[in-house]
Amino acid sequence: MRSTLDIVAAIGLAIGGALGLAGTFVESAELRETLWTIDGVALVVAAALLTMKYQRQGNDWVAAGFLTFLAGESLLLAGNAAGLQASVPSYVGGISLWAAALIMVSGPKTFALWMRLTAVVAALLFVVSAGLILWGAPLLPTSTPLPAAGYPFLVLTFIGWIWTLLKPGR
Repeated sequence: MRSTLDIVAAIGLAIGGALGLAGTFVESAELRETLWTIDGVALVVAAALLTMKYQRQGNDWVAAGFLTFLAGESLLLAGNAAGLQASVPSYVGGISLWAAALIMVSGPKTFALWMRLTAVVAALLFVVSAGLILWGAPLLPTSTPLPAAGYPFLVLTFIGWIWTLLKPGR
């Protein structure tokens, strides 16, 4: 039987993935900031619940990864209202922490291989994006191909985590 906390975490991941991706493609700054704020809150709640879940199971490495993801998402959330250009410093910190978190969660064999691979690809794309920004590239959170190429891999990872939380017979 699935716990209510697993269902809430899955809903948070779904909202975060859907609205985060949607916010990348909207033209209106106000709508983008609103979508990303809702996305950020949903992901912080989901990451907090997943931290507690995996810590209780004794899987400290995965729990610490979700806690690191929560910290990264909090940095991203803090920059939303500033607009794209002004949010770049918190964005670099946030995606750097996302990358570390994705590697931490994917290190142990807690999740299926395909989920771990999508997480590693997302992490690598975010690390490259952060590095480019730190070295002076004029990238925004919506820039293509980077960092935007990392978002679909992140959302695929979320889908895997949701599936893990909700699959029958757990």
